[in-house]
Amino acid sequence: MLTELTNRKTDEAPAQYLWLTLADPEPRHNGQFIYSGGLIDAMIETGAHIDILGLARSRDIPPTRNTAANASWWLSDNLRRSSWRSLLSVLPGIADRAWTPQLRRRLQERLGARKWDAIVLDGISVGWALPLVLRHYPDRTSRPRLIYISHNHERSLRVQIAGNHPNFVKRQVLRFDALKTGWLESRMLDAVDMVTAITPEDRMLYLADRPDRRVEVLTPGYSGQKAVTRHITQAQPRRAIILGSFDWIAKRINLEQFIAVADPLFAANNAELQVVGSADEDFLRYMRGRVSATRFTGTVDGVLDFMREARVALVVERFGGGFKLKVLDYIFNRMPILALSGSVAGVPLQHQDSILYYPDYAALARGALQVIDDFEQLNRLHDRAYDACRDSFHWTSRGTQLATAIGAL
Repeated sequence: MLTELTNRKTDEAPAQYLWLTLADPEPRHNGQFIYSGGLIDAMIETGAHIDILGLARSRDIPPTRNTAANASWWLSDNLRRSSWRSLLSVLPGIADRAWTPQLRRRLQERLGARKWDAIVLDGISVGWALPLVLRHYPDRTSRPRLIYISHNHERSLRVQIAGNHPNFVKRQVLRFDALKTGWLESRMLDAVDMVTAITPEDRMLYLADRPDRRVEVLTPGYSGQKAVTRHITQAQPRRAIILGSFDWIAKRINLEQFIAVADPLFAANNAELQVVGSADEDFLRYMRGRVSATRFTGTVDGVLDFMREARVALVVERFGGGFKLKVLDYIFNRMPILALSGSVAGVPLQHQDSILYYPDYAALARGALQVIDDFEQLNRLHDRAYDACRDSFHWTSRGTQLATAIGAL
């Protein structure tokens, strides 16, 4: 039935989508931009006409441009708003940052530009736009379908982040922001016709809050390089690797807490930890001054060489929610994965078969040291993980899935 609906729509005319996102996803250096950029590309491939509206991230990119015959970008100057100013806003910080006069004007222009079949709210960061959309379409029965693409179950995530911050004052600020985030997420759930969840676990959280909502699981795809074969041997250094972008506070807290436990254990066992990815220079300077077995690369042009020169990949997020896109980098580049229990969602990996789980930071660090020289187990883990996921993470299928679900509303 859904295939018939999609074909019928194709026979008539391309669907018209207005896609609201935080910002131009290029360059795609963190999970948010990888997910948004991948979905936008996948939707363009369906043949739909898409107007994408968001903040510009570079003055070198024109504010209006076409990247495909059926896609137009409408970007606004990225005016930096004070994080403290957001305390005075009803919006949480993640949404207030994009609440700029120019972007609001652009939205008003695009809302009236054509008859839209659907308006896509890509992440809670575009929650600022919801009142403008509802004001433009006061009659729910005649407005375009509204779709909320969630990147996390934000209410529970923000509560976790606030509760784990070590600084008392910042902890209270984050708790206040978490309250606003929960309110905005609830408002979006009330308004939209469909929610997408990035993992099955997030879907269950949404349905626990709102069992009346339609919630579709929309996991990411993978378009990076794949290692057809790999055999870990003694030639690789005794090194464990952690990939990521550590600009987000949740990532920094998790990393700092893990390194405090793991670094002395690795130093005592003549092994190395390598943290690969961008972070604020002040944070990197602070961390480098506290470790002996851990190396921080900062921003790099690519991660493939770093993975080839390591034996083990670690997932150390004790909290942070959502889908860890670096897990797909690990899987498709045949890195054996060791992770905290509950930190890897949305992938069909099984403990002891294709991944190893541990209950806490100390157990994870010791587990890495126990297997770092067990080449038979390391190679079996990455082969089994690759085989389990090889046919499951294609971006093109995500575009078809989303377009079909919207067409069926």
